[in-house]
Amino acid sequence: MTASSEKIVLVTGSTSGIGKVTALELARQGFHVVVLARNADKAAQTRQEIQQVAWPGRRVDVLLCDLSDLSQVRRAAEEFNQRYAQLDVLVNNAGLVFGAERETSANGHEMTFATNHLGPFLLTSLLFDKLEQSPAARIVNVASMAYQFAKPDFNDLDATCNYSPMRAYANSKLFNIMFTQELARRLRQRGSHNVTTNSLHPGVVASNFGSNSTWFTRAFYKVAAPFMTSSEGGAKTSIYLASDPAVAQTSGGYFVKQQPEAVKSAFNSPENARKLWQESERLAGQPFLSEA
Repeated sequence: MTASSEKIVLVTGSTSGIGKVTALELARQGFHVVVLARNADKAAQTRQEIQQVAWPGRRVDVLLCDLSDLSQVRRAAEEFNQRYAQLDVLVNNAGLVFGAERETSANGHEMTFATNHLGPFLLTSLLFDKLEQSPAARIVNVASMAYQFAKPDFNDLDATCNYSPMRAYANSKLFNIMFTQELARRLRQRGSHNVTTNSLHPGVVASNFGSNSTWFTRAFYKVAAPFMTSSEGGAKTSIYLASDPAVAQTSGGYFVKQQPEAVKSAFNSPENARKLWQESERLAGQPFLSEA
């Protein structure tokens, strides 16, 4: 088990796009980076690239995990917990838009919901003890302004009726924000003052992000690409929330371009945030800071 003064950061979805840029920059800052990725070859290549910019003596490690598969999330979390004494920063960056046809995960959940919300919820819960071992831990959840198009239904979180890839994505991004806000509330209630959490919109990033989705979505990204930010630009707020002293004590916020912004969603109420948390516990099969 690794126990040292160096800060450890785990970044999900870090083999491309803003996740990779985030991991590279945090390595440049001196973090011990742990890459969590689905593809072993991409993870190995990314590890080599990050190692080149890491501080002398700083390792870059890999955990293989498909976040849509809850059994893989449990295995990856167990491996992390065995190898490391603490976790200083968790960046829940991985997020996907899926295709026009509804797909289900290994556990039977709609793939967008499973990958973008349920997997990160379970991962965070299973790594929480390690976060509490850090003198100052941060949880950064990459959401999106797409949350404004969300229309969730607690009776159909798995989108079995009227599935739309972009609606499923928008719902998952609103869930990221609600998870962050409810987590911050429960941390305050618990008295866990050494752990903070914030969410963010990275900007519309020019990448292969929408390549798995419908022809309309792909066409939109192609036409809009000249007006989009780069992965480097999109990663700035993630890096800011993960490492800047200015937000060391901030928790529960939603940030755009490194500035806090109000969340405008009628669905985003304290009651619905608590209900989403309870449903997430039930579907993931994992209690997490449960209230009596």
